[in-house]
Amino acid sequence: MNLLDQAVSKAASNKRIDFNESLSLLNEADTLLLGGLANKKRFMLHPQPVVTFVIDRNINYTNVCVSGCLFCAFYRPVKHKEAYVISKKELKLKIDEAISLGGTQILLQGGMNPCLDLDYYIDLLQYIKNNFPIHIHGFSPPEIAFIAEKSSISVNETLKKLIDAGLDSIPGGGAEILVDEIRKKISPGKCNSDMWIEVMRSAHTLGLKTTATMMFGHIESSEHIIEHLLKIRELQDKTYGFTAFIPWTFQPENTKINRVETATAVEYLRVLAVSRLVLDNIPNLQASWVTQGDKIAQTALAFGANDLGSTMIEENVVAAAGVNFRLPQKEMERLIKNAGFESVQRDCFYNYINRVVAI
Repeated sequence: MNLLDQAVSKAASNKRIDFNESLSLLNEADTLLLGGLANKKRFMLHPQPVVTFVIDRNINYTNVCVSGCLFCAFYRPVKHKEAYVISKKELKLKIDEAISLGGTQILLQGGMNPCLDLDYYIDLLQYIKNNFPIHIHGFSPPEIAFIAEKSSISVNETLKKLIDAGLDSIPGGGAEILVDEIRKKISPGKCNSDMWIEVMRSAHTLGLKTTATMMFGHIESSEHIIEHLLKIRELQDKTYGFTAFIPWTFQPENTKINRVETATAVEYLRVLAVSRLVLDNIPNLQASWVTQGDKIAQTALAFGANDLGSTMIEENVVAAAGVNFRLPQKEMERLIKNAGFESVQRDCFYNYINRVVAI
């Protein structure tokens, strides 16, 4: 039996696949075969024909960042005329609107702003918690590592202070590709892969649930993608703190990475399917309609995804790279129904909130 046949056999039998088997599937397996294997795995984890989504708002509290990521079209340097830190008045308007639209959480992220100290973040969290009944899914590992370093305290102590102030969970942003030879080229100012993992390990140890992401389709290789997935799987084996994994494709417009073509829809679906097969210990896989659009996101539901993510009342980072897909709640529900699933609103921890009446 050759390596590919071995990998297919193990995946079909619900057995864990290793690096070489995962790589063989990604590089060599037929696309529809990959989708079928991932779909089978999805139904082993989630036997009911349900696809979930969450209503939230992505609030970027600042666009000032010193990371220097080549793939980011959103950030502005200190003192740039378009640089901002959100005011509490604007923050209140955004959260009030999110709640009025049925929002149950906010995704709170920003740049690595050298003008903000730990007290700013504590005050921000306390203000939200004291004024709004909403879950705060906030601050990616690079942000937390940056805050800790600037405050001259440990990541663990930083997390404790943020949790005490109201932080409820952490998004998996800033992972890009968890291979340092790639990170040094595309995000030279961000924490390295070991620190990203350490922030997540510390968060999980403190009882804070998180998601994990991967941005691909830039300068990485297939080997780097599999290495990234295995690092996530290894930490999950130890902590079981990841609730979901979200792979998404690099969007090149307005960025400093010289790549004319983006990853194709087929490439996205293949990576999504392999992610479902490799990450056998992460319960949920989210489709990225924000970068792929509605039809490919719908197709992703046959390639291992069981969640369509957020209705995204607001999204700025991907939009800054020239991608402006929108997916209102009713349209999301229709796509799920037409794919043969029941649409269910969830919270950040994947608890069901509201089963949607058939459209």
